[in-house]
Formats: sequence, structure tokens, C-alpha cells
Amino acid sequence: MELFGRSISARYMQICLGEDQVVFPEDGYHGDDIRDLAALIYGGGGDKFKDLPEGERIEEFTAIALPRNIAKMKEHLERYRINFDEWFHESKLHSSGYVAETVKLLENGGLTYDKDGAVWLRNMDLGADKDEVLRKANGFYTYYAVDIAYHRDKLERGFDKVIDVWGADHHGHAIRMKASMSAPALGVDGDKLDFLIMQMVRLTRDGETVKVSKRTGKALTLSDLLDEISVDACRFFFNARPDSHLEFDLGLAVRQDSENPVYYVQYAHARICSLITMLASEGYNVPRYSEIDAALLMTETELELIKQISLLPEEIKLAARDYDPSRINKYVIELAARFHRFYNACRIKGEESGLLSARLKLADSARVAIGICLELLGVTAPEKM
Repeated sequence: MELFGRSISARYMQICLGEDQVVFPEDGYHGDDIRDLAALIYGGGGDKFKDLPEGERIEEFTAIALPRNIAKMKEHLERYRINFDEWFHESKLHSSGYVAETVKLLENGGLTYDKDGAVWLRNMDLGADKDEVLRKANGFYTYYAVDIAYHRDKLERGFDKVIDVWGADHHGHAIRMKASMSAPALGVDGDKLDFLIMQMVRLTRDGETVKVSKRTGKALTLSDLLDEISVDACRFFFNARPDSHLEFDLGLAVRQDSENPVYYVQYAHARICSLITMLASEGYNVPRYSEIDAALLMTETELELIKQISLLPEEIKLAARDYDPSRINKYVIELAARFHRFYNACRIKGEESGLLSARLKLADSARVAIGICLELLGVTAPEKM
């Protein structure tokens, strides 16, 4: 946050004094969003912040810009159908004294030592590959100390499971944090903490890598992506391979044919809905299971579809156990494929009443299963396409 505020401050001072008069910090945030925030602040108050001491100016700008950025994050996430119950500010851990208290627990437990004026955690004694600094020589707590305090707070609140979703470059940090949370001095059960490591995504179009955003010149934001493709396609593609490198084909995501997996699955659902509506208009409503003769369903395509539907509870169980939503993607694509084969091979309309009812019930069961899968993935299940 200090770097965030310092970056805005530098851009603001460049507006006030000229870009050649103010050096922008090398490690600052170079995106156009920082320029936009500085321009917004200048537009609202002119150069009234110019003569403030730098520390005060940074603090002032952070207080103005952070709520705006969080509001924008919420807006973009809601568009993607994600709503967080709580937004937790790291500053709360500092202001409440919780970070200091957590480090004190580790000190009292004999798990720290002093070196070069800093306080170190004996993380190797807990099974990690290296020790970690908790408090720097200047008295500031490190991000690692804050992470320990944050997870201690989570676990103290009594959750059965705490799951962190981290980026690909945090694998080693996750292993070390898991070791740290096993410290008896913390008084929590570190085994309840799990980490999911996400991998990088490569966006392609027509075989070419998409590298540039129209706004920042460096990255494509989620909002930019959703301007190009549907939320349904975005969610389905990202869920397909969450823990391995993903090549996201923008051209494929907008295609309306069987090559696009989300379109293929949604089309199966819509096709069944149309069938049910059409037969209902002719007086054939979906029967209860007790009203059909399931023994009439004996062809290979019928039995394949029945078998696939029957696997759904186990697939959900395994996806939950392994934190692997891609199982649902694979399952529902195969389910759609088996339904399409059944539909093309087995006539429903025009069959004698008993067979018609049995096949109609089977089709509706496939519809229900597809709908459950799409709901789990946060993808809509259209009735018409």
C-alpha cells in the first residue's frame, strides 16, 4: 500500500511540476490506472496536496484511492459472478495489535532468535527449508509475520478448513507457511490449512499470443477479457485446468459450434428443454420414475447415457475432495456427448407410449445432471439457444 500511494504521489507531482521534474520510482506501479488516479485527485483538488510532506501526501492519496480500487474490484468480480462475504484489511491486524501478539507467542514458545537486529522464526525446526524474518531491524513486521497472524486469526475462528488460493510463484512460500502454522505456540491446528497453487494463463487468438491490454499495455484484465467473451465461456475455460498451465483460446471461446465445449454442453441442455416443451404441447409430460419401464432402455447409447448420469454423485465428491473443478468440466462434456449420441440414435417422438415415456425421462435426467454441473461451475443453463 505504501508503494501504491507513493506511485500515485509521483504521478500527481508530475502533473503539478512536469514529468521531467519528478523521478518516478523504479519499483512503482507503472500502469495507466495510477495515472488515472493521480489525474482524478488533481482534478478534484488541484495542487493543494503539492506542498504536503511526502509521507502525509502518500497517506492521503492511499486513503482516497484504495476504496475506489476495491469498489472497482468488487464490480469486476460481481460481473464474473463472484461475491466475497468479507473484505479483510491487513491494516486491521496491525492496528489491533494482533501481529505483535502473534510474534510474541512465537517468542515465548522459544521459536525465535535475534540476528542483525531482526527477529527470526526458527522455521527449519518446524520442518521448513529455511528460517524467516518476522520483525526487521527497523521494527517493522514482515509480510511473513502478517501471514502467520492472518492464518492464526482464521483458524481461531473455528473453521473446519481454510483454503488459500495463491499464484504459481508462491509454491515454496506455501510449504513454509504450512510448517509455520504447525507451531504449538500458536495454539491452532495447522493441518486445517490447505493451499491451492494456480498456474499462469496464456491467451491466444488465431494461434497468436495476446500480450497487450488496451489500457495498461502490459496485462489483460478480467474486465477486458469479459468485454470480448461471455462470462459463461470465461468461467468454463478457467475451471477446465486450474492447477496447470492453461492456454485460453479467445477465438474458440466465442465460437457457436461443437468445437467450443461450453457451447456444446449448453446446447445439449437447451436441446432437451426444447424437446420437453415440444412433447408437452402434444400431451406427453415428463413422467415420474415410478411411471416408466426402465427395462425398455436397452440400446448401447441409452445404457451409456444412464451410466454417465449415474457417475455424477461420485464425480462431485472427488472434485470436492481433490479441489479439482476440472473433473466437473470433463464429466459434463462427456455427458453432453453421450446425450447427443443417444438423441441421434434413439427416436423419442412417434415411439409407442411406453418407450417414449422411458426415453423422455432419460433425456430429462440428463438435463438435470447437466444443469447441476453448470450450476456448480457458475455457468448458466439456457433453455433456448
